Amino acid sequence: MSALSPSTSESSVPSAAVLHATRQATLRLSDDSRVRCYASSFSDLMEMRAPADVVGRYLDHHEGWFRRCAAPMTVRPLGPHGYALTLGRFGNFGFEVEPTIGLELLPQAEGVYRIVTVPSGQPETALESLYDVEFNAALRLEALNEDHTEVRWDLDLSVWIQLPGVITLLPDGLVQSSGDHLLRQIVRQISRRLTWKVQEDFHASHGMECPPRRRAQF
Repeated sequence: MSALSPSTSESSVPSAAVLHATRQATLRLSDDSRVRCYASSFSDLMEMRAPADVVGRYLDHHEGWFRRCAAPMTVRPLGPHGYALTLGRFGNFGFEVEPTIGLELLPQAEGVYRIVTVPSGQPETALESLYDVEFNAALRLEALNEDHTEVRWDLDLSVWIQLPGVITLLPDGLVQSSGDHLLRQIVRQISRRLTWKVQEDFHASHGMECPPRRRAQF
């Protein structure tokens, strides 16, 4: 993008949110056969050996645990409640992207914490115009008794990618199923690792023994 001249008014400059929304509309509503949408949903839980209010206070202070637990993924702060997170590299038939998405950790409402997609705040690049990500997660606190809480979470993730034209020569079902399978594998790895690291970080920060790892529910 070229630099703005001094005579250009700030009101005429598209905001990051407008650019993000424009890119979303371009890919999500496109009838281009090269644009593919891959989606997955997952659920899991964390056992916390503490009262729900203690777990809630820990989750409220995400500026500490989120960056620690997301590592080795790259995390950059976006305001008081947001982070730009690089998910890792994935691809389909040799075409690879390494998405960076903006996430906002909304303040809890009645024991429910939501994480939603926001503009990542990074400069527009040629690669960024080839993909879009929608991330929606919800964490719910369920008090089992005065000393134990379960944190149940659900994640819906969709990724739109504009693939190279040569891939459209392959069977449609093969292109779609291979991408869906790859996305499931990656989300399973990332979400399962995050689940364990948050559980471990919580207990370590409170001087408690961490429960054993649970078998993933997906």
